[in-house]
Amino acid sequence: MDTKPITVQVAAQVADAFAAAPWEEQQKMQRLVGLYLRYLTAQPEQTLLEAMRQAREEAAANGLTPEILEEILSEQE
Repeated sequence: MDTKPITVQVAAQVADAFAAAPWEEQQKMQRLVGLYLRYLTAQPEQTLLEAMRQAREEAAANGLTPEILEEILSEQE
């Protein structure tokens, strides 16, 4: 898959945590954000809640449980 960089404004704490994370963790975060943005832009008529539900279902189908997500998020605090 071709990729292209974008710039997204986030809280300074989030940017610092991303920059401090190991390369492998940065790649995981980029894939997660990319997946989320793909759902938001793939079907413009889709509501945000529908897109979030669909992303959650695909993430769960790929093995991302609420517990794993919480662990990933807590590591970034």
